[in-house]
Amino acid sequence: MRYCLTIGIMLLAAVARADVESGPTTGEKAPALKVYAVTGNIDEGEVDYIAERKDKPTVYLLVDRSKFSRPIARLMKTLDEKLSGEVNDSYIVGVWLTDDVEKTKAYLPQAQQSLSFSNTGLTLFGGLGGPTGWGVNSSADLTVVVVNQGKVVSHYGFVSVNETLARRVIADLKKSVDGK
Repeated sequence: MRYCLTIGIMLLAAVARADVESGPTTGEKAPALKVYAVTGNIDEGEVDYIAERKDKPTVYLLVDRSKFSRPIARLMKTLDEKLSGEVNDSYIVGVWLTDDVEKTKAYLPQAQQSLSFSNTGLTLFGGLGGPTGWGVNSSADLTVVVVNQGKVVSHYGFVSVNETLARRVIADLKKSVDGK
């Protein structure tokens, strides 16, 4: 019995360490997000996605380009497939944090072609630290920021990513839209 309890505590501790603090403060107005749009609903070029989306429900995915992986791609694809069916007028913005802007500009259309996103725009930000005010933790493989009505609903810094996390993100956005 004592052995099982010890293992249970260790597992809970591991789960607690799975996330790190990353992203802007929940409940605050979302800070400007000036990025370079490569694919999606906006023509290629500089854009402030927060200003563009205004009050519309949006999920922002910030990833260091060197940490992009199959698990992150699967999470993005799952969100892309399920979010619009759950939350009307929702959209996903993938933001690659990069120190090699030209290489990333060339890569993102290939990622779009491979993953066939229908509800996700791919963008880049020149700098691994992320945009001012976004509080991106370099320990996170993926920072997810859920925004509705121009305010941060929730934020996550995932150090271990899989597609099942989509349920949590969609539930947060749906709750903020439904007011429940």
